[in-house]
Amino acid sequence: MGQSFELPHEAVVEATPEEVWEAISTGPGIDSWFMGRNDVADGVVRTAFLHGELPPSTVTAAEPLQRLAHSSDKADDGRFVAYEFLVEARGQGSTLVRMVTSGFLPGDDWHDEFEAMSLGIEMFFATLVEYLSHFAGRAARPVTAFGPMVHDWPRAWQTLYAALGGPPSPGDRVRFGPAERPVEGVVYLRNSQTLGIRAETAVYRFLQGFNGPMIAAHVLFDGPDEGPLWQDWLKELYADDGA
Repeated sequence: MGQSFELPHEAVVEATPEEVWEAISTGPGIDSWFMGRNDVADGVVRTAFLHGELPPSTVTAAEPLQRLAHSSDKADDGRFVAYEFLVEARGQGSTLVRMVTSGFLPGDDWHDEFEAMSLGIEMFFATLVEYLSHFAGRAARPVTAFGPMVHDWPRAWQTLYAALGGPPSPGDRVRFGPAERPVEGVVYLRNSQTLGIRAETAVYRFLQGFNGPMIAAHVLFDGPDEGPLWQDWLKELYADDGA
């Protein structure tokens, strides 16, 4: 068993086609909205996430300022993930960007993986829009931190929301984070498995790890590496939660 999928997203952003192309076709650009550290060289996109790497994704189409597509190889069980980006100038410095994520998920439990992937992709695309709207042209430092293993996700999310002052909605201003470096920002996306907050010099994201921990997957445009700080904060946040 298994299932093919296709997830389309699009938005008009106040950024030029050149800025969009930089964000989707270069390592520093992808670092600023996707996950982990990214490298684009010799027609291959490589993503290093924490201590491992995602399968390399081979560029299959590249029409500068218009279209970019890349895909992982098909595994023995049929698994692959492909991305296609379409870029269209709209005048007065705005651009339509469309991202289509497609592929195949094997196994009888593909439903759970598809839900996690679709909600994660929604977060990554929303972050791309935030990046292009507020930080275009700037390179970010990705920061990834893992909290304790979670066994009760509804409770884990409620614990995080409580640290923000209550369940947030897009557009809400929130204050949260380590006492040494508190954060103030605006919520730009919340779904059942992710939360995104834009601050003045960073984007802060929390993701529900698939069969794992709460993940902080932030992108910082200024300041020192905050990875250990956020790891300690997650450990403290969930120390007495029993998640």
